[in-house]
Amino acid sequence: MNLDFSQIVPSIPFILAGIAVTLKIVVFAVLLGFVLGVILALMKIGRMKVLTWFADAYTSVFRGTPLVLQLVLIYFGIPQLTGVEIDAFPAAVIAFGLNSAAYVSEIIRAGILAVDKGQREAALALGVPYKLMMRDIILPQALKNILPALMNEFITLTKESAVVTVIGAMDVMRRAYIVGGQVYRYIEPLLIAGLIYYVLVMLLTLLGKALEGRLRKSD
Repeated sequence: MNLDFSQIVPSIPFILAGIAVTLKIVVFAVLLGFVLGVILALMKIGRMKVLTWFADAYTSVFRGTPLVLQLVLIYFGIPQLTGVEIDAFPAAVIAFGLNSAAYVSEIIRAGILAVDKGQREAALALGVPYKLMMRDIILPQALKNILPALMNEFITLTKESAVVTVIGAMDVMRRAYIVGGQVYRYIEPLLIAGLIYYVLVMLLTLLGKALEGRLRKSD
């Protein structure tokens, strides 16, 4: 094995600069996915069959097709259908957010159903409106139970964000490819990119454990 990192060292700051792009995509996608996930979860447990069917169909489509396919369809499809060009960053946020919403909705739905039915019945018996009951009683308890699963989705998105390189977003992976093309050595910059992703995932894992520990102490 002939590895030579000496040519790559000067380009490491260039690769590291991609961390900001990666984290921005992931953070905005997580926020979008969480909001849409809550809405979809409420649709799934609601009484309106049309909304339940829509939420189930949405989840089936986005969980049943590759993320990279969804990404390129949004990036190339929106300009073709609307005539409006879309940059790589918003395309990535939209694709990741829509995809994440499908998984988050199932996580939240399971968390809501795991809350003791007696609390829901007691709230309704006291005349608490449905919206207030979900906001103040059910969802806070559900979120505590599903926090590990939500953090796992956050971590998964961080790793999968590498696919944005196919639409030219200047993330860690894209910058590693560029450096590899400049020095005609791809293994070394890709190994550095892999190390960066690993460190990010480990930091997010520790953050998730810390948040989970705090929530347990507050109970």
